[in-house]
Parts: sequence; structure tokens; C-alpha cells
Amino acid sequence: MLEIKNLHARIAEDGTEIIHGLNLTVKAGEVAAIMGPNGSGKSTLSYILAGRDDYEVTEGDILYNGESILELDAAERAAKGIFLAFQYPVEIPGVATMQFLKVALNEQRKARGEDELTTPDFIRRVKEAAAKLQINMDMLKRPLNVGFSGGEKKRAEILQMALLQPQLCVLDETDSGLDIDALKIVADGVNALRSPDRAVIVITHYQRLLDYIVPDTVHVLYKGQVIKSGDKTLAHELEANGYADIIGAAA
Repeated sequence: MLEIKNLHARIAEDGTEIIHGLNLTVKAGEVAAIMGPNGSGKSTLSYILAGRDDYEVTEGDILYNGESILELDAAERAAKGIFLAFQYPVEIPGVATMQFLKVALNEQRKARGEDELTTPDFIRRVKEAAAKLQINMDMLKRPLNVGFSGGEKKRAEILQMALLQPQLCVLDETDSGLDIDALKIVADGVNALRSPDRAVIVITHYQRLLDYIVPDTVHVLYKGQVIKSGDKTLAHELEANGYADIIGAAA
């Protein structure tokens, strides 16, 4: 589903290169974890996949379902089924959460050639998805993410994912700021979306999230490159021994 070939990318404003020849393949049905020390390029990779315009690709390619997405903007990538759950979801005053969800969902449906949902059908879908994530409907009447706790923001992100049903889900440190109860709820929401037709990339520092969202593959990112890949046991190795040995072996 996703193939990244020899990717080089930099910050558009100052030209600082963050990604240096990164290669990565993620298949449909796969949950791939990306781990690595601070500053290794994990969040940058997520932003580039989503199409943020403050990063520019200088070399290489990103293929999604066999087609390059480098020329597509963020909205076009979203319409094709690429979803990014932010590490720090942005507060948007003045935009009601329910209205945001309805517009986003109907825009996705239009992009797929489907009819827009009626209001009753939309509300029914939201109620069903929110109940599974233990989201109070009163929360969804508030402006998007405004005054939400860390756990509420992350659950709202997973709610968006559950409604939009993307093909490629990129979770950028979704576990950041979550207590254990919220972590379990969010993980259950992600696991419910696992399917043979969907791929999930989980970016995290810590093994604890991967106890709940068990990955098929684990990739270690360092200085903008994947320096080691393995199965779920690699995450346990990192938890026990840190990154020093792997980084030293790759040097």
C-alpha cells in the first residue's frame, strides 16, 4: 500500500534536511511501528506523508497504492484515504466538533462518489462510534479540541478515524499525554479498525502502546533513515536495551 523510496526531505523555510534516503514499505493489513530517539525524523515523516507544505521532498518518491503522491496537496491525500492523527491536536475555536465531523465525512464521501449522509444517519454513526470510545456527546457540541483534556483530544482523533475509515492511518505519538485508562480506550479504537484493506503506522517512543496495539513490524528510525527492522520483539529489545547498540551497529 505504501512504498517510500530513497526519500530525502527538508524544512522548506531554512533548508534543513531531516530525512536522508529513507526506504520503507507498509503492506495492506499491516500495522507498522516506527520508533527512534528524539530528533530522528519520526514526526517529520508523518507530516510529509500527510502533505504539510512546510516540508519539501528533494529526492525519492512516495507511492500510495502504486501511485506517487508527491504532487498532491493535503486535502487530495486525505480524499484518497490518508489520515494523520496528530501528536498535539490543534484547538479550533468557533468550529463545533459535530459540524467539523459532518463536513469532513461528507467531503470524503463526495470524493469517493458517494451520497452525502442525511443528518439523522450522520448522528446515528457518530453516537455509535463515540460510545465505543467512551466519548460523551456533550463534548462534541463544544468547539473542536477547545478545552479538551489530552485524553479527550486523542479520543476525538480516533473518532475522526473511525468515521472517515481511511486506508492509511498514521498515528503520530498518539500515546503522548495519555494515562493508562485513556491509552487502553484509544488502543481499542485503533484495533477495531484493523482490517486486510487498511494499513496503520504507529509512531511512538515507548513499548507500552505496543502492548495494546501489537505491531506486525517495527522499524527504527535514526537521522532520517530506517536503520533496522524486525517483528514485535524488536520493540521489546529497544525497551530493555535502548537504541545505543542498534545505532552503533548501523554506524
